[in-house]
Amino acid sequence: RALEAGVDIEMASDLYRTDLPAALKSKRVSPTALDSAVHRVLRTKYILGLFDDPYRYSDTARERKVTLTAEHRAAARALARESIVLLKNDPLPGGSPALPLRKDLGTIAVIGPLADDSASALGSWAGAGRKEDVVTPLAGIRKAVSPGTRVLYARGAPVDTADTTGFTEAVRLARTADAVLLVIGERADMSAEAASRASLELPGAQLQLAQAVVRAARAADPSKPVVAVLLNGRPLAVQWLADSVPAILETWFLGVEHGSATADVLFGDYNPSGHIPVSFPRVTGQVPIYYSHKPTGRPPAESDNFTSKYIDVPWTPLWTFGHGLSYTRFEYANLRLSPVTLSAGDTVVVSIDVTNSGGRPGDDVVQLYLRDDAASVTRPVRSLKGFYRLTLQPGERHTVTFKLRPDDLALYDLTMRKVVEPGSFTVFVGGSSMGGVEGRFQVTGDTLQLAPAPPRPR
Repeated sequence: RALEAGVDIEMASDLYRTDLPAALKSKRVSPTALDSAVHRVLRTKYILGLFDDPYRYSDTARERKVTLTAEHRAAARALARESIVLLKNDPLPGGSPALPLRKDLGTIAVIGPLADDSASALGSWAGAGRKEDVVTPLAGIRKAVSPGTRVLYARGAPVDTADTTGFTEAVRLARTADAVLLVIGERADMSAEAASRASLELPGAQLQLAQAVVRAARAADPSKPVVAVLLNGRPLAVQWLADSVPAILETWFLGVEHGSATADVLFGDYNPSGHIPVSFPRVTGQVPIYYSHKPTGRPPAESDNFTSKYIDVPWTPLWTFGHGLSYTRFEYANLRLSPVTLSAGDTVVVSIDVTNSGGRPGDDVVQLYLRDDAASVTRPVRSLKGFYRLTLQPGERHTVTFKLRPDDLALYDLTMRKVVEPGSFTVFVGGSSMGGVEGRFQVTGDTLQLAPAPPRPR
């Protein structure tokens, strides 16, 4: 069944090699089906040029060269910086936001089990990556600060055990330092293949470490900047951090230049521009939680008790899909839809003006979402249909334009035909899947069929 369905390549189970000969002999698989699968594999290899150059530019001379060149490191650093997401950046009591930090602070305390973990920075599929080539967050911070700044380090606690013996030193540093950086989260081997977790909360004693450090820092100086730097391969439920720490940076596992890229953002050499590609829950019990959910029969409403929500936490995520902050501000205005009334086969042009209203250059990711307001089958509350990354100078305005074509409006109906149905559609354009500038257009006329229903299974 797999072979006839188009599964031409098998990775690890070895069933094709062991079972196909007998299946061919008993005529459960036809030679024609096998030949077709082999032909598609060989054709792909031919298109890739593997018959002429089987190792794709790799040869003895190339293997002797150093692969981790300065150019490669620069590219890794640039990609890592663009991947970092500023989740939170609240003002301190003095009025200024917690980030970016000054490089000439007297002392900075770097605390946490992942601050100097070179292996985790490579991620769970490191390939030929070597941990000795990694710039850790601690190393990146030390290199970025001024010569007169002292960077103090305490591990504080292991990643995933209840050991609290390192708390005393961590708390001492938090009290005395001018700023505190908490580098916490997950090791690389705690996510990806065969590494599921039953809880999305911080593992081990890390939450208790964060609580002890934050309270000590706040008691010493309420205006002291405290920043949580997260390393993780999945969304984490960190409600306490969101409530208690003025700034939170999501850094994921960024590779050999992890620490350099993190320092670039922490100290303002790079304005963060990443946006999260998954919703972050407040608690594990909210899972599954995602932006494109169905509206349910009773959409949540504060004023009505008998609706789809929780009695102990908000129904909304901690940070929604597409969320990401910047050291500048972006404003969206003047949404235009053309036309606002159309037939099912027409295209809608969506335009919006985006302005950098802050004081420094920055990148934004403009996101377009669509909702089919009423349909013959249930539809998501909104679906991402386009995004556009742009760079704006302070005060600069740019018009971003998207096109919504029939495929963007289509759904699979009850008979599994791909169709565009008449009715109203709502457009949302903004910096995340929450809120945004809204507009509406109307599709009139008859249902347009884009693809027939698939044949019924045998």
